Amino acid sequence: MSVKKLMDLTGKVALVTGGSRGLGLQIAEALGEMGAKLALTARKAGELAQAKEHLERMHVEVFTLSCDHSKAASIRPVIEKIMEHYGQIDILVNNAGTTWGAPAEDHPLEAWQKVMDLNVTGLFLTTQLVGKLSMIPRRYGRIVNIASIAGLLGNDMRLQRSLAYNTSKGGVVNMTRALAAEWGQYNITVNAIAPGFFPSKMTQWILGQIGDTAIAQTPLARLGGEEDLKGLAALFASDASAHITGQIVAVDGGASII
Repeated sequence: MSVKKLMDLTGKVALVTGGSRGLGLQIAEALGEMGAKLALTARKAGELAQAKEHLERMHVEVFTLSCDHSKAASIRPVIEKIMEHYGQIDILVNNAGTTWGAPAEDHPLEAWQKVMDLNVTGLFLTTQLVGKLSMIPRRYGRIVNIASIAGLLGNDMRLQRSLAYNTSKGGVVNMTRALAAEWGQYNITVNAIAPGFFPSKMTQWILGQIGDTAIAQTPLARLGGEEDLKGLAALFASDASAHITGQIVAVDGGASII
């Protein structure tokens, strides 16, 4: 089979959480370009409407639903609506996430819980439902978790103090491995992308403080760009990665190797 055919997502349905902007929208663009029909979730309806308009100009079919994935009760109705609309979910990109910066000794409990509720528990519940309602019965699935190089490393005190975020992304890394082992029997692959610093609404403040330092500590000497996640996301979402599972790949310009 040709590589083009292996990478082709025509006929597949991809759910991208937090897909209205930033890294989620970048990934949605890539999957849509490769032929997938998209379901996007995010908290803000206005941003979802803008993303839908943008993607439809690319001739991509898009279904949007507002959802706060940190609220357990809100997840099932949204997954069920996507299933009603499309009949299946072949690809799940768990991108929705949040962060919080504070010294460990002063980290507020409510902030810790906010990060964990979205980055870990919301990801788990979303994945569990998509698996149960679509991927396991159909014995097919491609799950792509958006982790972070912060889940692979300790805190670099020159850059930021983000214990809850680092811990949550470390959880995503090992959830990826554990779930890949458990769901491989259903022909479901589970992989993770670990981005480094990318300009986004979530990173705007921290990059304003330490952006130059982060660039100086990156072998490729730049931040992530608007195209840098697309190739890997399309690979993990496609049948070109059919024998790749439980893997975590950093997209960080080499920052995590030094």
